[in-house]
Amino acid sequence: MTDQLSRTVATTANAAAPSMTAVVCTYTDRRWDMLVESVASLLAQTQCPDQTVVVVDHNDSLLARARVEFGPDVEVVPNEEQAGLAGARNSGLRRARGEVVAFLDDDAHADAGWLAAMAAQYADPRVAGVGGAARPSWPGGQRPWWFPAEFDWVVGCTHRGLPEVVAPVRNPVGASMSIRRRLFDEVGGFDTAMGRIGTVPVGCEETEFAIRVRQRMPGVEFVHVPGAVAHHHVAEERARMRYFLRRCYAEGLSKAAVTQRAGADAALAEERRYTLVVLPRAVARESAAVVSGDVGGAVRAVVIVVGVMATVGGYVVGQSRLVAHRVRGSLRGSRHG
Repeated sequence: MTDQLSRTVATTANAAAPSMTAVVCTYTDRRWDMLVESVASLLAQTQCPDQTVVVVDHNDSLLARARVEFGPDVEVVPNEEQAGLAGARNSGLRRARGEVVAFLDDDAHADAGWLAAMAAQYADPRVAGVGGAARPSWPGGQRPWWFPAEFDWVVGCTHRGLPEVVAPVRNPVGASMSIRRRLFDEVGGFDTAMGRIGTVPVGCEETEFAIRVRQRMPGVEFVHVPGAVAHHHVAEERARMRYFLRRCYAEGLSKAAVTQRAGADAALAEERRYTLVVLPRAVARESAAVVSGDVGGAVRAVVIVVGVMATVGGYVVGQSRLVAHRVRGSLRGSRHG
């Protein structure tokens, strides 16, 4: 597949680019300035989106403000489904007219070539979706000294361990991704029982969707394109250890939900590689840093271990809750039988 992707890139100049709809979902006035920057970055793309949609998640005052601010160049619509990111994305999909729908977070802004870099991959009919790189914009412009790059997924960004060249991946990073519009008609939209609601750090609806597509449409691929770059703002509270642990735990809960829907093999294949290959290399690197005089390496190595423990803990709790839920359902069914 990787060789084919390289040939696709080389021949893209002769292929017609797909029509593109760009969707930004937002929910709070506190992100207004970032939302304005996010939309402006879409309108300044080298390959301009054919349609730009802002979806406002159950916030009437923000909906009215956005409609006035963005004018006729941007369609501003409400989330017509359950509150949360998954429902907002589904509402954007319902309005989308493009062959490909690109999603950018409201606290992220895209480089000028973001859409074009993703659009190029759709010359290959086997490409179902394309993920770009989401780079963290840290408070004060500097990564916290204790924060290992392998855990950048905690702040919604591309983490160390993902491919550094164009290559297939299980699922794209939600803050910077695009998907063929027709797939949602064929396999359904994002699972609203999984999506993030406000600041609650759960999710994995992109993971579940990508697995569902592959299971129903064998042979398709999701592709990671490092050159499609978006810059994802990291709020100050998310650069703290308390949030780090909370987010790791929530990731475990979310992965348990994906396992219930897709099976453990599909839901955890990437996590096994990450845990058995990527993280041991990270611990070895940080241990070597200590020997070289960087005492922070010891702290980062401990953070990696603690992050894994928190994630596993969330997964175990999530699985236990699912089992308990099934048992209660069986008992209710037997009483009514």
